[in-house]
Amino acid sequence: MAVVTGRDLATRLGPTLAPDARRVIIKLFVPGEDAALTRTRAAALIDRIGLLGPDETTGMLQDTLRRFAGRHHDLEATFAHHYDLVRHRVRRHVDLPLPARLLVGAYFSHEYAVEGAALCNPSMAPHPDQSGLDTGQLRVVVSLRQIGEGHLSSIGFATALLGPGSDLTVVDRSGPLTVGRRIGTHHRRDLFAAGLTDEGCDNEVSATVLDSLPEHFDDDDFEHAVAGLPTDLLTRTTTHRTLEELRRATRSAYAVTFPADVPLHRRVLWPATAAESNGMEDARFVWAHNEDGLPSYRATYTAYDGRRIRSHLLASDDLRRFEITPLHGPAAANKGMALFPRPVGGRTLALCRSDGETIGLAAFDRHSRWQPVAPLRIPRRSWELTQTGNCGSPIETRFGWLVLTHGVGPMRAYAIGALLLDLHQPHRVIAELPRPLLTFDDTEREGYVPNVVYSCGGLPHAGALWLPYGASDTRVGFARVALGTLIKAMERP
Repeated sequence: MAVVTGRDLATRLGPTLAPDARRVIIKLFVPGEDAALTRTRAAALIDRIGLLGPDETTGMLQDTLRRFAGRHHDLEATFAHHYDLVRHRVRRHVDLPLPARLLVGAYFSHEYAVEGAALCNPSMAPHPDQSGLDTGQLRVVVSLRQIGEGHLSSIGFATALLGPGSDLTVVDRSGPLTVGRRIGTHHRRDLFAAGLTDEGCDNEVSATVLDSLPEHFDDDDFEHAVAGLPTDLLTRTTTHRTLEELRRATRSAYAVTFPADVPLHRRVLWPATAAESNGMEDARFVWAHNEDGLPSYRATYTAYDGRRIRSHLLASDDLRRFEITPLHGPAAANKGMALFPRPVGGRTLALCRSDGETIGLAAFDRHSRWQPVAPLRIPRRSWELTQTGNCGSPIETRFGWLVLTHGVGPMRAYAIGALLLDLHQPHRVIAELPRPLLTFDDTEREGYVPNVVYSCGGLPHAGALWLPYGASDTRVGFARVALGTLIKAMERP
């Protein structure tokens, strides 16, 4: 059922998504390594487990499996993996039987509630499966920023049905979660070189390795190039540091995949590199066409390592296998990049915010780097004077590129607005909404971060804009506005 408020142009829709503490994954747990002064207690724990009799070992393992198996996908395989990670702590003369090894794995595991703190900042894109729908319906995937203990963010998904009319249904999200399995990927030499430029890694060693690599290379190709370094380069005092930087850059691009029988709402993209070790934030998904005209899902997100932020790119044909690549250049060194869904005038473009307060436009250059941001629009309305930025990728309409914006006003209150860019010259703002499209109401202002509504992307369907949004960084709501109504309410700047 639609809910109309007096001051917002958009109409709220009934369903909401709240954080679900039952949505848990398994993480490695090594006693002592979570202390301020690391002193691992792993060996002593394994010794104590080894002293248990076979009946008690088997009983404890079966009881653990009984209590936790329904909450996780392939629990025994996870226990076996965690045992392999700590098996070097087992005394050399000890040969643990399988039940004891699995029990060791269980003791070195713990559950982590991916939504234990908050659920927010959604984006929306067409679902890869559009079968079995009624007339006027569209199945969509909703990406979610999940925040757990320690403010650690990961990316999750929900499925929803739009239409017919203003109906919106969110599909049940229950069931055990699965973290994507990291697999090998092919790297692009031009992107690799762009990353080295960002890090100032330009010397004879890096140049020689780059010259030895093919246009697309894998990890074996990289190690072969390193092995071929001349002796007079290997003996330089800076070589070890350079090779570490090259390996770090290579590891930062990777791929993950999920089992085919794990539905989309149970897949979790979890930090897998040092660059994103403190979180994968605010994914902006869009169904996009690249320079060759080939469509795929693309999403920019903010990788955070606890000190630095950087924009990374997710690419997937089916939302089952994901390719993750760091983005490079001046425009990628900030939060909030949002890709245009297709090239414009032969250029790959993105919305950015390089100065922290102004919406800007950036282009991808021939050196595979995102150029400096050109200012597009500064804050000018009373509800956005602190800062303004995008709320997802531009949406192509016959009127122009529709850009959802966020603005920050007094008391750090967030609101969602809108701009219209020229279809052929997107550096030109041709219209803007003089008042907010959506503001928080009395039911949405309390939460992890109060007084906030924020989105990472909506989409058009059946003549309307459908907008998922985070409310106070705690829950996710949905709103809708007729495109004609929105465009008519805009004014020339």
